Amino acid sequence: DLKYYFMSPCEKYRARRHIPWKLVVQILKIVMITTQLILFGLSNQLVVSYKEENMMALKNLFLKDYSGVDEDDYSVAVYTQQRVYDSLFYVLDQYSQLGRLSVGPLSYGEDEHGDVLPLIICKQYYKRSSVEPSNEAYDIDAQLETVCMSHDPKTANQWKTQNSSFFDLDFYRLVDMKITFQLNGINLQTVRSRELPDCYSFYITITFDNQCHSGKVKIFLDIDAQSCPCQDWKISGTAQKNTHYLLVFDSFVIAVCLTSAVLCSRSIVLAVRLLQRFSRFFHENYSRKVGEDDQNEFLNGWYVLVIVSDLLAIIGSILKMEIQAKSLTNYDVCSIFLGTSTLLVWVGVIRYLGYFQKYNVLILTMKAAFPKVLRFCCCAGMIYLGYTFCGWIVLGPYHEKFEGLSRVAECLFSLLNGDDMFTTFAQLKDKNTLVWLFSRAYLYSFISLFVYMVLSLFIALITDAYETIKKYFTLLSSQQCNCLQDLNLPIYSVLCCCQRYDGVTGL
Repeated sequence: DLKYYFMSPCEKYRARRHIPWKLVVQILKIVMITTQLILFGLSNQLVVSYKEENMMALKNLFLKDYSGVDEDDYSVAVYTQQRVYDSLFYVLDQYSQLGRLSVGPLSYGEDEHGDVLPLIICKQYYKRSSVEPSNEAYDIDAQLETVCMSHDPKTANQWKTQNSSFFDLDFYRLVDMKITFQLNGINLQTVRSRELPDCYSFYITITFDNQCHSGKVKIFLDIDAQSCPCQDWKISGTAQKNTHYLLVFDSFVIAVCLTSAVLCSRSIVLAVRLLQRFSRFFHENYSRKVGEDDQNEFLNGWYVLVIVSDLLAIIGSILKMEIQAKSLTNYDVCSIFLGTSTLLVWVGVIRYLGYFQKYNVLILTMKAAFPKVLRFCCCAGMIYLGYTFCGWIVLGPYHEKFEGLSRVAECLFSLLNGDDMFTTFAQLKDKNTLVWLFSRAYLYSFISLFVYMVLSLFIALITDAYETIKKYFTLLSSQQCNCLQDLNLPIYSVLCCCQRYDGVTGL
């Protein structure tokens, strides 16, 4: 039984003519889950492209003089009071004429009673502010006040006269001004892919940012696109039939994953029972306990990995079916479950490669080197964090790649891999000689330390583990179990003569 347990699926078939059902199910599952992921990815691409194109269309529709390319993290910047007024009034005018301007299926948002939701304008300003730059004097009450007004597109001709005082802006006091409104749209391009269209609600916020009071007002346009089931729809053709076929395919995927999870759970139960038999036999006949490393050989972590991937695939498939039936619209959560399950399924293929000696050497190398690599990364990570914080505080005001902690970490990681080195050196503003000299010492020391030392040690750890594992395999093939025959213990002979060898535990 022990020898049979440690056999590969092909060896089990040759020994007892048992069909390796788990292997068959895993191969079928890989094909089906990968196909399911590709189909969902193609559908998700239509959703992403629809949102991105709507973002670009709305920026061109509501932002005056928008060039089509965002400047840093904002869309448009204005520098005069007249340009601020022009940009503000342009948004209101375009909103009032939306039906005549937009070429897409967009309309005003409505409440539950069918009334059009108005556009809301809110300006936030200091409660009191008196600034005299010529005298270097100021008097500011830092408490903020917010004043809002609504704009109905049906009364577009009256909003300027009725709210003239609201638009009299005191730029010394003004902190920001936000315009919020809701639009509804329908993604009709999914019909070409034989899928049912989605309805969308676009929650749009246009912000005039004057927080810096630097003479530059940044204009942002943010969109929160939320898909929702269409309330009243009718479609003819093949889209509805195609949806039914996809639902049947997803149901079959769920059935295959359930079968895989049951088979792997059964194997875990059988392995635990075999371990209990082995422990009793060893204790009764030789008065010895089975070592922990040998016990761990019976607890196959690959089965746990497969079960986790099956559960994620089942949950993702259920969410995908709900999305296709238009009962659910959260693509992101479904993508996470399907993507993670596919990742784990393909990682599980490594288990079957381990039955071949040449592949098993590489797998055991990763297994043996992982603890050392993890400890090494913890030590190197401390140095890396030190460089990250130092670069952010010193170079942040002078280099765009060091403006935030996350950007610093990403920049240093790219330098660690030898990417974009010259650009990082060249983009630093050399207005401050001291900072420029510090940047050179900072970058040269980081590259020298991590590329030439840390990275080399990292590779050396893996190489050392590979050489150790390779040496074990060489000794095993040369001795062919003669080293344990003198013990005259049947159990050791069985385990030694098994073709599958683990260079870490010695089994």
